[in-house]
Amino acid sequence: MARERFFTGSRFEERGGYARGVRDGDMVFLSGCVGFDYVNHTISDDVVEQTHQAFRNIHWALEELNASFRDVVRVVIYIADRAYYEQTVDIIGEYCRDASPANTFIVAQLVDPRMKIEIEVTTRDGGAAA
Repeated sequence: MARERFFTGSRFEERGGYARGVRDGDMVFLSGCVGFDYVNHTISDDVVEQTHQAFRNIHWALEELNASFRDVVRVVIYIADRAYYEQTVDIIGEYCRDASPANTFIVAQLVDPRMKIEIEVTTRDGGAAA
């Protein structure tokens, strides 16, 4: 099976030479998804809205790569400030509860000061052709 890639068209993908998501067989790997709304070219200043937008971006990428969030096996969440944990953990729980993936939270300085949260996702599913 040929490797499939998904691009949002963000300048970060273009400059860094990477895809937002890659399907390789039954595995899908998503690069860190942030709170940018790629349709409207905006980003909210609110970490809660950025979290919801990051998950909208994740769902978009998974759909384009013929995958489902129910097949997520791992998420890694980067937050720019330790205080964002309490503001986002319950939201993340709402999105992840059914899949119950392995999860790691990391406090890290993100590449754009407007970014407050970034989420990586890995899935293993049956959506790939045999």
